[in-house]
Amino acid sequence: MQPHEVRALLAGLREGLAQGEGLALATIVGVSGSAYRREGTKMLIRADGSYTCMLSGGCLEPEIVEAARGVVASGKTLLTRYNLDEEVTWGLGIGCGGAVEVYIEKVQPDAVMDRWWEVLERGEPALLVTPLEPSLGRWMISAKAEVGGLEDPALEAQVRERAKGLLEQLQPQPLTHTFHLSDGRSVRVFIDVSLPPSELVVFGAGHDAIPLSQMAVNLGFRVRIVDMRTQFALPSRFPGAEVHLLRPEQFPTLPLNERSLVVVMNHNLLIDQSTLEFVLRTPAAYIGLLGPRARFEKILKSLAQEGRPLREEQIRRVRNPIGLAIGAESPEEVAMAILAEILALQRGFAGGFLSGHQGRIHIPNRPELAGR
Repeated sequence: MQPHEVRALLAGLREGLAQGEGLALATIVGVSGSAYRREGTKMLIRADGSYTCMLSGGCLEPEIVEAARGVVASGKTLLTRYNLDEEVTWGLGIGCGGAVEVYIEKVQPDAVMDRWWEVLERGEPALLVTPLEPSLGRWMISAKAEVGGLEDPALEAQVRERAKGLLEQLQPQPLTHTFHLSDGRSVRVFIDVSLPPSELVVFGAGHDAIPLSQMAVNLGFRVRIVDMRTQFALPSRFPGAEVHLLRPEQFPTLPLNERSLVVVMNHNLLIDQSTLEFVLRTPAAYIGLLGPRARFEKILKSLAQEGRPLREEQIRRVRNPIGLAIGAESPEEVAMAILAEILALQRGFAGGFLSGHQGRIHIPNRPELAGR
């Protein structure tokens, strides 16, 4: 799920629990063929039939609501499969031609789930392990703590090994995997993922940074704006973002990590040069420099003349010009192009048109780019 969906889901959960409503949680745990949403997408359903978030384009939701009402009444979980062929069910999931498996459960007091909601609220990296067969337990795993566990020792050992690998990835995706029990039987287990939101750090608080910041906030990024000009570095200009009034020599006080995405757009050659020197010393996952390639070449030439040339591997880290090639002109269009490139790279996609694409559109076509 996207960060803004997580926020909406948690708000709906808090409201429903405070009012003592019967609630159900529906989660996509499997996708075959093409589907509107991917594994891990969630929907919160209330007893009155209203819901928060969606699992499809709008046509799957009525069936989910009816199934969820039965789950709330019985207290028993339900794993059900929905065919997305529009010739079978008109309009369901816009006729994607695939199928989704949905796990529906009643929301009730539970130590594992209570901790999972806390983890989602804080944006902490963690995994929620849910066997898709009853009576095998449930397990929340994070770097700080573990809550619950699985009933079968062999299953728990296999899941632990898999979980370790997932937590070490920069962008792990929810998945359903088949494991084996002590008696040799197989069981499918859904491993959900909680990640802290990626942060977009924008160096430069000019007019064109405003739509970039706002779009990123709306997409769920943590946004930080950095500028040395008091008349530009104003929180009122960047609602939802953190604003830092810093000179280049103060940049080292700004921590950047492997989940940091940097856009350099100071509109000043010397400040951009200082900014690039700083961010290239950090593990930032993305470094983009606004402006034409000739401008970047000027910065490279200046650094070389000053005896601080960038190494080839550093030059390759800088994306310039930035953004997908959509012919963007206005600040809003440029912002959209930049964020589209960032999302594509984070998820392992090369960008480009979808028209004519065969198969699932959510399978990365450039997995080697993921996280860059």
